[in-house]
Amino acid sequence: MIPGVVADFSQDTWVTYVVKAVLILAFLLTSVLVAIWFERKVVARMQVRPGPNWHGPFGLLQSLADAMKLLLKEDLTVTRADRVIYLLAPMISVFCALLVFAVIPFGPNVTIPFTDYSTPVQLTDFPVAVLYILACAALGVYGIVLGGWSSGSTYPLLGSVRSTAQVISYELAMGLSLVSVFIMAGSMSTSSIVESQTQIWWLIPLAPAFVVYVISMIGETNRLPFDLPEAEGELVSGYMTEYSSMKFAWFFLAEYINMLNVAAVATTLFLGGWRAPWPLSAINDGMFNTGWWPVLWFLAKLWLIMFVFVWVRGTLLRLRYDQFMSFGWKILIPVALAWVVVLGTFQWLGLAGVTRTQLFVAIAAAAVVVFAVIWLWPEQKEPAAQRQPAEFDPFAGGYPVPPLPGQTLPRSRRRPGRTLPDQKVVQSVDHSEEAR
Repeated sequence: MIPGVVADFSQDTWVTYVVKAVLILAFLLTSVLVAIWFERKVVARMQVRPGPNWHGPFGLLQSLADAMKLLLKEDLTVTRADRVIYLLAPMISVFCALLVFAVIPFGPNVTIPFTDYSTPVQLTDFPVAVLYILACAALGVYGIVLGGWSSGSTYPLLGSVRSTAQVISYELAMGLSLVSVFIMAGSMSTSSIVESQTQIWWLIPLAPAFVVYVISMIGETNRLPFDLPEAEGELVSGYMTEYSSMKFAWFFLAEYINMLNVAAVATTLFLGGWRAPWPLSAINDGMFNTGWWPVLWFLAKLWLIMFVFVWVRGTLLRLRYDQFMSFGWKILIPVALAWVVVLGTFQWLGLAGVTRTQLFVAIAAAAVVVFAVIWLWPEQKEPAAQRQPAEFDPFAGGYPVPPLPGQTLPRSRRRPGRTLPDQKVVQSVDHSEEAR
């Protein structure tokens, strides 16, 4: 067995690893087709329309038809593109996306039917598996950056630069949210983290970290309302603008595989992994946590997170880029960092011998003091003469386009009830027969 890892891979041979890798690849490719159909159906139901319902039963073959269309379309290469990097970029994105599921545990040790061979439902695991996942996610952005840069066009370049800033800011928040899991589980091995959730899922005691992770994973995967690198409203299609046919399909495939990746990480680290939900986990000494049942629980939780992706897309509007970056740097990262500090302090006090009752009393007393100070703090009222409403200038600060460094924009001439000098008031003339 590997030190620091719960899963037992001692019986696995190279044949076992090859079979598991092929099964994971088939699972991901099939899940992408199902995810596209699932997203269309759910969004269509939210918008009171049928969605795909023509190709195959319930429209299930629509995703396959779309894949064949992309495969058979004419493959174009931009003249000004850096040809080698232009072709390599989508492959980098897909390759990095496929690596994450290598350390995701689908279940515990199982016995292969009609044999005595036992193996974990997981390709591999090691003591720093979660860091490996973060590394793969960070490397995947190189495909987007290189794809936008090598296209030789303005809009893809802007999209790739946005993606770089987006990944840096939201991956910091994501990493800080995962630190709290490391503190509670005492390990960064995925199988060990699942094992540490035998009594309680980390979703319950680490709810603030879970909320930060969910927001960060949506930003990390460039999904609405955070799909700024591919925003068609201002960037045509962002970093994918100059791609067509299968090169575009690789980027599209990588995006949906990344959705499955972050959903699997959320399931493994916060939702108990492959463990059955309560009260099923307490029936017959955990019979639903043995055999092939855990694979079913893992897939159910995975698709529940995928539904959250679709739900958010069908509900929220796209943010402005400055709002998006301010939210990441000024809210998510400070909240995640403060939560890690608070959790680390509690863990240190627990190791120092402070009981949970004493901690609860101390927290309650501190909360009472804070509320009392806020309640009794004298309110300084501003004189009525100074409370004049500020004049609203819709173009103040260069909105919606921020000014360049050192640039001062002229003040807008628009005022309510006043026309600009170059505007003319045109009176309508009635040319109807009745007017004559």
